[in-house]
Amino acid sequence: MKNRIIRGITGTFILISILLAIYVNQNWLWFTAFVGANLLQSSLTKWCLMDDILTKVFKIKD
Repeated sequence: MKNRIIRGITGTFILISILLAIYVNQNWLWFTAFVGANLLQSSLTKWCLMDDILTKVFKIKD
């Protein structure tokens, strides 16, 4: 369940940042790059900050 939540949050962040880049300021694409870099880092290290946040702050288990 937690993986589905993380994917949903990630997709939402990317879509919102693209819309902000189109309608507000092009610099919002840096946020998209940040999310992508975190996805890449997570795939290489098997550690995800959002996973820790969901576990520790929101008490969501696997």
